[in-house]
Amino acid sequence: MLKTRTVFSAAVAVAAALVLSSCAGGSPAGTSASPTADASAAAFNDADVTFAQMMIPHHEQAVEMSDDLLAKDGIDQEIVDLATEIKAAQEPEIAQLNDWLTEWDAEDNSMSGMQGMGDGSDGMMSADDMMALQDAAATDAGRLFLEQMTVHHEGAVAMAQIEIDDGENTDAQAMAKTIVTTQTAEIAVMAELLATQ
Repeated sequence: MLKTRTVFSAAVAVAAALVLSSCAGGSPAGTSASPTADASAAAFNDADVTFAQMMIPHHEQAVEMSDDLLAKDGIDQEIVDLATEIKAAQEPEIAQLNDWLTEWDAEDNSMSGMQGMGDGSDGMMSADDMMALQDAAATDAGRLFLEQMTVHHEGAVAMAQIEIDDGENTDAQAMAKTIVTTQTAEIAVMAELLATQ
């Protein structure tokens, strides 16, 4: 288990470094950034907009699932730690995604983005799935959270990969790469934890 957590921590560290390097992008003191670089960062296409519109409700549901789990007593500490990490990573990403939609003058049509979700596509949980997690006793809640979040993460990784392949905005693509790295690592951790439940 320690090895798995170490691999996960290393993956998160790499992802954080990638995000920092992509966001830092500053120019040396006394120089100005290249207009081409600025234009590249500001450029966006329909794939970027769709990524933001779809990932916002997706992340919001992951935060809700984490909150539901964290409200329960008697949950394995490693699962509690994982839920805390998921929430801490995804809440700032939700804010960033909303900022991009504002910058791009695009609607946050999360409700329309949710259409077709909750039926197993894109890893979204249905209302019944969410209720099952909310109602689960501590003995079952940890296992159910891991099972549901694994599916949820797999959907997020697939959505992020589409952004990497088709998106144009360099910052959005950097976030998508971070999502793929961190959530793939979390999927591996969840598999290890499920094996012990």
